[in-house]
Amino acid sequence: MSLYWRIFLLNAAVLVVAVLLLLGPVTVSTPVLPAEAAVIGAGLVAMLIANAVLLRIGLAPLQRLTRAMTTADLLRPGARPVVTGRGEMAELTKTFNSMLDRLEAERATSSGRVLSAQESERRRIAQELHDEIGQTLTAVLLQIKHAADRAEEPVRGDLHQAQETVRASLDEIRRIARRLRPGVLEELGLHSALRALATEFTTPGLDVRLHIGPGLPPLDQVTELVFYRVAQEGLTNTARHSGASEVELHLRTLPAGGVGLLVRDDGKGIGSAPEGAGIRGMRERALLIGAHLTVCPGRNGGTEVRLDVTDPKGNAR
Repeated sequence: MSLYWRIFLLNAAVLVVAVLLLLGPVTVSTPVLPAEAAVIGAGLVAMLIANAVLLRIGLAPLQRLTRAMTTADLLRPGARPVVTGRGEMAELTKTFNSMLDRLEAERATSSGRVLSAQESERRRIAQELHDEIGQTLTAVLLQIKHAADRAEEPVRGDLHQAQETVRASLDEIRRIARRLRPGVLEELGLHSALRALATEFTTPGLDVRLHIGPGLPPLDQVTELVFYRVAQEGLTNTARHSGASEVELHLRTLPAGGVGLLVRDDGKGIGSAPEGAGIRGMRERALLIGAHLTVCPGRNGGTEVRLDVTDPKGNAR
């Protein structure tokens, strides 16, 4: 039965009951007596309550679908409203679920194109930093050294100070280039890249502990890159925002099969802060390989970032 006919029949039933009461033996005096007014008022309230309850029952599926539409998030795929009953509401729910399927597929495809273009741009910028700015700073460093060797004090001291400044800038340029283009990942694989990443983020105030489990299955290049970028973003958030002194980085096989990445710190946690661009970027990358990303408070405080891939060989889109 369609929603139109259900609402029509519900209201018709209330009106029929009212008409039957009017045609019954009940009489109303003129002027209306207090007792009769009380009976009429009680009957009116009863009919309104009955009408409200019947409408609530009839429109409940529409309210559930409205809540599902409001809470739908393409970065958290898989949630679907349950199709119940028959008729227009069931068809509307099925149509909404089909629309979500199409939108999630299109979002994953477009995210793949965007992330691929982003990685290409990262490689181009890293190459230019290394070839252009890096070589220029190296030449400036050699020129300053040559001038410092021939200069006299106190000019020599100033030149040595400028030399150290240029050397520090050159090291920073190289560090930025490594983050933009993970050459270790391309040349030596994910395990070596994660070790280099843990070493890079280890400072006197932050201890990064890497644990790589045995028996990990082989991963394709896209999946390895997603694992690396999620680990990089998780460590970056920890170093910048958490105030943690220790962070654990785990790469392991999952009990149900597949590969999982875990970044766990002992910082102040995420609390009720909204998700920023970094976490949304991680979710975009997880969608690219059909993985499940979870960002939640840790069991003993801090924050946990989990990336689980159940099909590491065939999930890249």
